[in-house]
Amino acid sequence: MFNVKDLDETRAPLLEHLIELRTRIVRALLALGVGFAICLYFADDILGLLVRPLKQAFPNGEGQLIFTKLPEVFFVELKVALFAGFMVSFPVIANQMWAFVAPGLYAREKKAFLPFLFATPVRFTAGASLAYFIVMPTAFKFFLGFGGEAGGLKVQALPSAGEYLSLVMQFILGFGVTFLLPVLLLLLHRAGIVSRAQMVAARRYVIVGIFIVAAVVTPPDPGSQIILAVPLLLLFEASLVLMRLQEKSVAADKLAREAEQAAEQAAAE
Repeated sequence: MFNVKDLDETRAPLLEHLIELRTRIVRALLALGVGFAICLYFADDILGLLVRPLKQAFPNGEGQLIFTKLPEVFFVELKVALFAGFMVSFPVIANQMWAFVAPGLYAREKKAFLPFLFATPVRFTAGASLAYFIVMPTAFKFFLGFGGEAGGLKVQALPSAGEYLSLVMQFILGFGVTFLLPVLLLLLHRAGIVSRAQMVAARRYVIVGIFIVAAVVTPPDPGSQIILAVPLLLLFEASLVLMRLQEKSVAADKLAREAEQAAEQAAAE
């Protein structure tokens, strides 16, 4: 087991904190820049992965993406590279954030916070995977089902590259972020900001809020909304179960904080 050091004994002045913050931001931006450059080189391959759900939704040989503005595909590849570069460099960015915040935390707080730090990318990846492998193919088939004929004219889907990429990013980011709901609730519960009783009492409002979020995040079709809302409801109920399991830890943390505050007051007197 590694040894987690307690709160740093020395307290750096404000200027040193700002210098440290600047250093961490620069390193995070450098990591993002390197990830962007690497992903820009493979932008065509990454875009090929992103268009696969749409290709599978089209009948064989009929799918296509168009662009109505000359620089549209160029900017699409830049957005793809930036989007993928952020995903690739996120571990480094998260590490820099942790390195800046960790010295101001007690050992007990570090041990409590670390599981949430590791759970965040896992939960985001789970939500993004659900969007990519299940939701997007289902939604695209639903949308393409409106093609055919109307008034003797052929109605054909001709999605543009820019609009398609925006839709894909909306799906992936929306599902990925919303799947962080258990992490957020458990972190608030561990910090003592919310209690399990409060969450149980607000269950009906949470259910309504989940369906509102699902309606905003997903395109306006009921299938996508339900596919997002149902896992969120299950995750919320799972969060309540986990809150019950960590109630003893929360109570122990509260007693430890009170003891530390009492010791600091006694030392000051």
